[in-house]
Amino acid sequence: MIIKKTPEEIERMAAAGVILVRTMSLLAGKVRPGVTTAELDQAAERFIRSQGATPAFKGYRGFPGSICASPNSMIVHGIPGPYKLARGDILSIDIGVVLDGWVADAARTFAVGTISPVADKLLTTTEGALMAAVPECRPGNHLGDVSHAVQEHVEAAGLSVVRSLVGHGIGRDMHEDPQIPNYGSAGTGVVLEEGMVLAVEPMVTAGRHTVRVADDHWSIFSQDGSLAAHYEFTIAVTADGPRILTPWHEKAGNGRAAA
Repeated sequence: MIIKKTPEEIERMAAAGVILVRTMSLLAGKVRPGVTTAELDQAAERFIRSQGATPAFKGYRGFPGSICASPNSMIVHGIPGPYKLARGDILSIDIGVVLDGWVADAARTFAVGTISPVADKLLTTTEGALMAAVPECRPGNHLGDVSHAVQEHVEAAGLSVVRSLVGHGIGRDMHEDPQIPNYGSAGTGVVLEEGMVLAVEPMVTAGRHTVRVADDHWSIFSQDGSLAAHYEFTIAVTADGPRILTPWHEKAGNGRAAA
């Protein structure tokens, strides 16, 4: 069942989004060679809690981290730990914040110093796919319009949409209906209505779309070892059109970390 939110409830989710964006900005300044993903996780948790909020991922179905930190060929759900960033890496950071019972969720992929042309194209294309999906999140459109916008943008660049992982509705629970594939046909699926809030999250690889799950039962990699990127906004469907509740792109720079 899709749970629509009132304007007041959307404002409360936006307040969680403000903390999330500040957390993402904090981590953007810390992503550099030599830093471990555990150090990024600790910084994120300290900041989120200092704002009177809690990390949505911490303890979720047993997940041990406050953020997901997924380097290189890891697509999503990376457990923060001893992995030390190196020049040329890419790192996807996914953050969830709960404030007064309302959840915000967002992700972006960072370059660590100078990256390869393939990696640069991957990041640019995946972020562009998310931006292409945003205008489709308006009343009267179909969920398939959102999915199709992502797929069209990614495949036009010769990259692959991960098909076994999806975006989702969001609100008091991190994962609500509907599921949001990153591929599909325009004009199909659920009709979007005012009050729906969607976590739209393109996950893209530079190779094939198939995946494998690591032995930790969390981390998901591209099956062929190709680089992967992940970008996400929480987006409210409003009478005035889409409203991004986690606007990390505003004054956020280009996601390129210092060398």
